[in-house]
Amino acid sequence: MTEARRPGAAVAALSVGTLLNPLNSSMIAVALVSLQHSFRVDIATVTWVITSFYLASAAGQPLMGRFADRFGPRRLFLFGMLVVAVSCALTPFASSFVAVCAGRVALAIGTATAFPSAIAMLRSITEAASGGGGGAGSRAATPRLLGRIQIANTSGAAIGPVLGGVLVTFLGWQAIFWVNVPIAAVAFAGVWLFAPRDPERMKAPLRQVVAESDIPGIVAFVTALATLLVFLLDLRPQPLWWLLPVSILAGALFVWRELRTAHPFLDLRLLAANRRLLMVYLCFAVFNVVYYSAFFGLPQYLQEYGGYSAGIAGLLMFPLAAVTIVATPFAARAIERVGVRTTLLWGASALIVGAGLLAVGAATTAPVVVLVLTAVLGVPYCVVSIAMNQALYSAARPQDAGVAAGIFQTSRYVGAIVATTMLGLLFTDGTTASTWLAAVGIATGLAVVHLALLVFVRPRGTAEASPAP
Repeated sequence: MTEARRPGAAVAALSVGTLLNPLNSSMIAVALVSLQHSFRVDIATVTWVITSFYLASAAGQPLMGRFADRFGPRRLFLFGMLVVAVSCALTPFASSFVAVCAGRVALAIGTATAFPSAIAMLRSITEAASGGGGGAGSRAATPRLLGRIQIANTSGAAIGPVLGGVLVTFLGWQAIFWVNVPIAAVAFAGVWLFAPRDPERMKAPLRQVVAESDIPGIVAFVTALATLLVFLLDLRPQPLWWLLPVSILAGALFVWRELRTAHPFLDLRLLAANRRLLMVYLCFAVFNVVYYSAFFGLPQYLQEYGGYSAGIAGLLMFPLAAVTIVATPFAARAIERVGVRTTLLWGASALIVGAGLLAVGAATTAPVVVLVLTAVLGVPYCVVSIAMNQALYSAARPQDAGVAAGIFQTSRYVGAIVATTMLGLLFTDGTTASTWLAAVGIATGLAVVHLALLVFVRPRGTAEASPAP
C-alpha cells in the first residue's frame, strides 16, 4: 500500500471502531424482550441494560479522552478494541442479568475509546497526508475526514435496530454481542497497520502516573454525572430525590479538587477561558435534545398511536440515516467553502423547519408522510453534526483534543437522556396526537434556542473554514 493511501485506510479503521458505540446503543433495543424472557426480569429491570451503557458511555468518554491525551490515542484505541472483543466474546455466556449489564458496561468503556482517539489522531493523520507539514492541504482535508467519522456514527445508529432484529430473530440475544468481535478485530488491525504511531512519551513511575491521572477528580466527576443521570432517568414513576444532593456534593467536590490540584482531570480554568469550546458543548447538547426527541419519540408515537409494528416503525425512520449518509460529503465541502459558522447557521435554520414539520404527524401517520418527515430531518442532522464536530476540532487545543472530544460525546448523551426524560413525562398517560404536538412544540422551541445561541453568541473563530493548525 502506498504512503498516500495510508491516511485513508487509517481513517477507515477509526471509523469502523467509532461506529461500535452508536451501533450498540441502538441495537440492544430489539433484544429487550428476549433478555426479559431469558433472565425472567420485569420491564423496569431489563431497561438497565440500556441505562448502564448510557451511563458508562457518558462518564467514560471524557475519561477515555484524558487517557488518549496522556498515554497516546493510538495505544488507547487498540486497547479499547481489545476490551470490546473480550467483553463481547464472554458476555453471551453470562449466567445472570447483572453479568450481562456488567458486560454492557465493559463494552461501553471499550467503545468510548474510539471517538476521542479518532479526533486526537486526525492531526497526525492529516499531517502525514500532506508530507508532515500540517499545512493548508492538511487542514482542508480535515472536514472530509470528520465527515467519514460522522457517517460511521450515523450508520451505526441507523443499522442497529435492523441488524439487531435479524441477529436476535435467528441467533438469539447473544449474537448482538458476538457481532462486535469481528468488527473490533477489523478496526484493531487497520489502526495497528496504518495509523501513525503515537509520539514517544517520557516514561514515568507508576506512582507518578497515578498522581497525574487525578483519580479523586475522576471519581468525583463520574459520581456527580452518574447520580444526576440516574435521577433524570428515574423521574417516573418515583423520583429518587436523595440522588440530587449526592450529585451536587460530588460536583462541588469535583470543582474544588480541579481548582486545587496541579494535574487536573479537567482544567476548569482553561476551559472557562475557552469560550468557543464551552459554546460548542452547550449548542451540541441542545441540538441533541431536539434530535433525540424525534429519534426516540417518533417510533414510539408510530407504534402506540399509528398502530405500526416495531419493525415497520424502524424502517420508516431509515430515511433519516440514509439522507445523513448521502448528504455528509456535501456538508463537508460546504464547510470548506463557506466556513463552519455559515454552515452551522444553515443547519440550525433547517433544524427548526424539520422539527416543526413533525407536527404534521398529529394529522396523519401515513407511511409516505412519515418517510418525507424523517428524510427532511436528516438534512439538518447531517449538517449540524459535522459542523459541530469541526467547531470542536477548531476550538480545542491540540494537546487536549482527546478529553475535549470525550466531553463532546458526553454532551450528546446528556442531550439524549434529557430528551428521553421529557418524552417519558409527556407520554406517561398515553401517546396521543396532543402529547405528540406538545413534544414537537418543545423540540421546535429548543431548535430556535439553538439557532439563537449561534446567532447572538459569536465566540471567536467559529467562522473559520478549517481548523486551526
